[in-house]
Amino acid sequence: MHKGSGAKNPRPPALDPGAALFLDVDGTLLEIAARPDLVQVSDGLPRLIAHRAAERNGALALISGRPLSHLDALFRPWRGAAAGLHGIERRRADGSLASTVRQTEAIYRLRPKLATFAQSACGLVFEDKGASLALHYRAVPEREAEVLAVAERLHRSTDPDLRLIRGKLVAEFVPRDANKGRAIAAFLAELPFLGRRPVFIGDDATDEDGFATVNQRGGIAVRVGPASETAAPYRLPSVAAVLAWLVDQGNL
Repeated sequence: MHKGSGAKNPRPPALDPGAALFLDVDGTLLEIAARPDLVQVSDGLPRLIAHRAAERNGALALISGRPLSHLDALFRPWRGAAAGLHGIERRRADGSLASTVRQTEAIYRLRPKLATFAQSACGLVFEDKGASLALHYRAVPEREAEVLAVAERLHRSTDPDLRLIRGKLVAEFVPRDANKGRAIAAFLAELPFLGRRPVFIGDDATDEDGFATVNQRGGIAVRVGPASETAAPYRLPSVAAVLAWLVDQGNL
């Protein structure tokens, strides 16, 4: 896998109307907030997403750690192709639901332990997504070392089918089979994505699997944020830059 410092990663080229477009949500389309429920959707964003999807006959998908129900609430009335919970949930462009990734019993055993830790530590937010569990420390970033130490200790005691994702100010436990790269690959095997060059834009460590998948298929991977170690050859500096780039790609 190509890894670069990110310092020399250029702005992505113009978007081919025939490309398949995959978009992360938090930190890419939406600014990260203190709690996941406090994010703000900018005026016109659902319309922009719907327009870019229609231009490519539906070959646009949101690829997120959020559940599909949250994505639908944020981007209504648009309700297109999307992968939620890092691929545990996946809705095809025709609206049908794909088989979900197998859930693990370790989630049930881990749930009360994470909830108890979050309740005992001011500023932490425990997010129970059902098939995955997240511990956010966005409001208390100074507690990162403590949170990650607890998360890693709990991970060592869980089923090996469960993996720990260390994202931006969040530690999340998901089934090992779930990742954004597999979700993107599944879309690319189906119409209307089939045969199109993939473009994926994301901002976090959880998006690196997606970057790898896109690179393997000769696509365009774009990391959002400051220069960093990443498999993405291209970079946009901020959420605002992503939205401006999407607006610039065609008529509205």
